[in-house]
Amino acid sequence: FLKIPRLRRDCCITEKIDGTNAQVVVTPEGQVLAGKRTSYCTPEQDNYGFARWVKENEEELKKLGIGRHYGEWYGSGIQRRYGLEEKRFALFNVHRHKDSVPACCSVVPTLYLGRFTDSAVQTALDDLRTNGSRAVPGFMQPEGVVVFMAASGTLHKVLLEGDELPKGEART
Repeated sequence: FLKIPRLRRDCCITEKIDGTNAQVVVTPEGQVLAGKRTSYCTPEQDNYGFARWVKENEEELKKLGIGRHYGEWYGSGIQRRYGLEEKRFALFNVHRHKDSVPACCSVVPTLYLGRFTDSAVQTALDDLRTNGSRAVPGFMQPEGVVVFMAASGTLHKVLLEGDELPKGEART
């Protein structure tokens, strides 16, 4: 039986951006690869133009360092679109990328850092509902939040609309 982590430990609540999951891989040899959640992509078999963007920003993306760098590719033509005419890449790991991020990227907005409480989650949701997206100020239909639980290393999402429904099921 696995050890059970405590619930009331540190957490990080970030804005959940509605785009498509993407990753940049920087190999020890300095190669920069573009990927989706489970596979690589190329400019010929692309993910909403992400592989082309990675190729165009290859030198800047090397600054991320060796490893896999997951994030959300969002904006024009992807999911909510956020009223943007361009696409953007926001990295997920706020701790890893808090001090330096290549100019071509951002990091998902942090809404709360501290001990997990239900009220912290609700406050973050209320802030998004009232003030709109932190990733794209002025966009008033943000998707929700992601809660990273430090003790267990797990992620949990809470949506502003339809949270009780399975993914892909529409509200009636």
